[in-house]
Amino acid sequence: MKVILKETIGTLGIVGSEVDVAKGYARNYLLPQNKAVAATPQNYKLLKLQKVNIDLQIAKEKKLAEEMAKQLEGVACKISGKVSGDDRLYGSISARDIVQSLSLQGITVEKRMVLLGESIKALGKFKVPIRVYSDVEPEIVVEVIAESS
Repeated sequence: MKVILKETIGTLGIVGSEVDVAKGYARNYLLPQNKAVAATPQNYKLLKLQKVNIDLQIAKEKKLAEEMAKQLEGVACKISGKVSGDDRLYGSISARDIVQSLSLQGITVEKRMVLLGESIKALGKFKVPIRVYSDVEPEIVVEVIAESS
């Protein structure tokens, strides 16, 4: 089912774009939550009339994302974990641990924004990208250190 987004949804697209989604997703979530409208000729006309407002909203979102990217650029967080005799972690460092460490520094990010391919299972420094906006992904440095006993 084709719908026109009324707000930016990270996994689908930006406001004003036409996307093809499953009928159930559109009927049960996007349309009732007023996040999208059906892609009809009448809604296309309304979209053209609201294009200026949509462009302003996109510009605001992008500006906020760039400000947050500047705040995140060069941020380093230290996370400690229990290690075995050969300097391997017993557990692993996940996106949730990174979000928690950043929140202790006063930086608020969501777990889904942390682009960690797989959990970190070794000591050292790792660069982890944070998706702030569709094309804005600053990298932070995550340093995994041994927990002192």
